[in-house]
Amino acid sequence: MKSKKTNNKEHKITEPKTKAGGVPSVVSATKHLLKEMSPFRASKVMFQLNQFNGPDCPGCAWPDADTERSSLGEYCENGAKAIAEEATSKIVTLNFFKNNKISELKEKDEFYLGKLGRIAQPVYKKSGSDNYEEISWDTAFTIIGNKLSSLSSPNETIFYTSGRTSNEAAFLYQLFAREYGTNNLPDCSNMCHESSGVALTETIGVGKGTVKLEDFYNTDLIIIAGQNPGTNHPRMMKALQKAKANGAKIISINPLKEAGLIGFDDPQSVKGVFGIASKLTDLYLQVRINGDVPLLKAIMFLLFQEEEKAPGKIFDLDFIKNNTDGFENFIKDLKQQDLNSLSENCGISIGEIRQAVELIIKSERIIYCWAMGLTQHKNAVDNISEIVNLLLLKGSIGKPGAGACPVRGHSNVQGDRTMGIYEKPKHEFIDKLNEVYDLNAPFDYGLDTVESMTAMHTGKAKVFFAMGGNFLSATPDTNYTGEALENCELTVSVATKLNRTHFFTGEESLILPCLGRTDLDIKNNKEQFVSVENSMGIVHQSRGTLKPPSVKLLSEPEIVCRLAKATLNSRSKVNWDKMLEHYDNIRDEIEKVIPGFDNYNKRVRNNGGFYLPNSARDGNFNTLSGKAMFTTSEIPTLELADDEYLMMTIRSHDQFNTTIYGLDDRYRGILNGRRVILMNKADIKKAGLKHNDTVNLATYYDKERMVENFKIVEYDIKERCVATYFPEANPIIPYTETARKSNTPVSKSIIIKISKQK
Repeated sequence: MKSKKTNNKEHKITEPKTKAGGVPSVVSATKHLLKEMSPFRASKVMFQLNQFNGPDCPGCAWPDADTERSSLGEYCENGAKAIAEEATSKIVTLNFFKNNKISELKEKDEFYLGKLGRIAQPVYKKSGSDNYEEISWDTAFTIIGNKLSSLSSPNETIFYTSGRTSNEAAFLYQLFAREYGTNNLPDCSNMCHESSGVALTETIGVGKGTVKLEDFYNTDLIIIAGQNPGTNHPRMMKALQKAKANGAKIISINPLKEAGLIGFDDPQSVKGVFGIASKLTDLYLQVRINGDVPLLKAIMFLLFQEEEKAPGKIFDLDFIKNNTDGFENFIKDLKQQDLNSLSENCGISIGEIRQAVELIIKSERIIYCWAMGLTQHKNAVDNISEIVNLLLLKGSIGKPGAGACPVRGHSNVQGDRTMGIYEKPKHEFIDKLNEVYDLNAPFDYGLDTVESMTAMHTGKAKVFFAMGGNFLSATPDTNYTGEALENCELTVSVATKLNRTHFFTGEESLILPCLGRTDLDIKNNKEQFVSVENSMGIVHQSRGTLKPPSVKLLSEPEIVCRLAKATLNSRSKVNWDKMLEHYDNIRDEIEKVIPGFDNYNKRVRNNGGFYLPNSARDGNFNTLSGKAMFTTSEIPTLELADDEYLMMTIRSHDQFNTTIYGLDDRYRGILNGRRVILMNKADIKKAGLKHNDTVNLATYYDKERMVENFKIVEYDIKERCVATYFPEANPIIPYTETARKSNTPVSKSIIIKISKQK
């Protein structure tokens, strides 16, 4: 596509990039840091970031090397942006809350709110008021405790959790909620990798990935599907670069051409400085949105044909015989497939599919990576199960250089789940809590994210408490979510910075400012640290080093302990005061309850931390049969009318989840604008539209939902497929459309109509 400028001076389109990283990423990182803090403060935190005794990046969960850290800096461009946002020197003053009404602030976007700075003191909205005002911590906890104690049932409260919450805070939070009497513990996993957890638990007996970072350096083939590492997990590209240097091949599967899958300039290398990129992808399969199941079935169909020609040369028959169940039924289903139909459904030619098959045949060790491009569909669980099928055929689970790799977003979203943040806890976990603390914690399942939205909307839930996150902008059906929050009697948000959730309030509302990852945390004159778990199951410490922006901030563990004391008072059987004395005491309690945390305080202080047990990684499968399971799934069918398109939501390069760092998407060539829709050139022409037209987008499921003022951007994407940014497009994603089994919103496959503004 030729370079184009729109007539709108605020919006510019340039040629998409064919590589990520390099000097431009360094320049961008530096600009963001210096906009938010002094050069000294920026240098101090960045050289400490992701080091053994420094803060863990509050961005993605990609792991650091076990035994080494780069002296030049162990971070990426978007990690620097995340730090700039958190460690900013700007603060939100009381005058701001005095001079700005809630009803006015709720109309502001995330970019505006995020740039205001750190929240410096707790604030409270009284019943009937349209402003937040300062409140003391003691009074805030009294208000919350009295409200929670007055409810007719603990299940009238929703305890939401962000993926940035530390292990220590998450453990305390779930412990309080369960002693209080509810399993209403939805979290951001419900909206991202819940489908991965369900599928992996069913098929291999563990709901997380099975690879280590070192496996990338000893593999034959890496398959990356539904993931954009250049923007969402930039440090992964260095691992891919090293894998390529060691001889690995890479297959990328994505409806869009993404710069971070094509090439990478390592800014810490001489080649990168001079713009000499490393080629990453050997075969790029530009699949239709949600075409992964037919693509995988087509690949495995052709693999089976080759296996029949040379028995035992293609499939790992020994592994299949000794370690799996369901193979015969799987093959029976595979034989019934039609290759031409599969090719048509996935949008990939048979010739390209055969190229993928050739690479797979030559590979004994395969790693399959994926993210939300696979997990947010109606059949998302099937997507992941088919990945497992392929890995099992090749014996690529439970051996070095091979395995399943769901790449997590938030830096501790996996750790939060390990700590018990889950609305569907295992019976054994609740038994252990009750045993250790002499509790009567409930066994009944609680509400997930989508169910919580409905419960608040209908009045079933009356209090919403958020431990971090941006619930309004992260969830689908934004208007519905806003109405749900405003229907509550009390909403409480623990946060470092303002976001739109804070202005869709219950009758009463509180914002409780907490320390961030980069903030120095002192308790009883002793420096504290917390711990997190990365995508590869490593638990390691995170230690803040910067002076907090305000003396009126509390740490998340302290907030939870004081919340518990204010609510449960003398009824509590947990020694919350002891937990507050030192975080080592919290880790001692975790060790009593959570498997794999033996000698927690000692091992977490080791450089690089420690690995949690992973049975599937070791070749043991904790399924009902004791073996890994082959499964079968149906081909997703989708019929689009002539005026309908399949939409997926994506992030820009200046974005991490709902946090908007800037208004550019540099790699895709989209500058100074976020209300855009990426469309195929042929679709634009057929619809009688043109590049840069202003259009409205609408969905028609249970009712009409519409978002307005989106600019058309001509882009290299499959026909009848379109892409938009979230959270801008979230209002038209119906909360009623969720994945089977996981109940994850289907943000990656929504049928829309496009109308030109008159």
